[in-house]
Amino acid sequence: MESLANDRRIVQRVLSEYAEIPYFYGDIRNQVVFDTERDHYLVITTGRNWDGLLVHDCSLHIDLINGKFWIQHDATDRPVALELEAAGVPKDLIVLGFREPKIRPYTGYAVA
Repeated sequence: MESLANDRRIVQRVLSEYAEIPYFYGDIRNQVVFDTERDHYLVITTGRNWDGLLVHDCSLHIDLINGKFWIQHDATDRPVALELEAAGVPKDLIVLGFREPKIRPYTGYAVA
């Protein structure tokens, strides 16, 4: 249980750091969404761009599943897998869930 609590802290810290990165075009901000009961963690981008168009997007989505960090979506220019590694998460506990299962063995990260 302590390991799960630590994993949750790592994900929350890493995603909170991403959410602090400012946008320089329009009135756009990031929000974190942490579902600690089901272990879903998101960074949502919302606001209006320079043209006044609505922006509402999920830029990051990580799930904790069976002791592994499943990156379900990463639309950033700073790969979150590298940030998880820097936070001490071993590669064999990181799954690139957004990659096809047949490609995962070649990524250097966990298959599932």
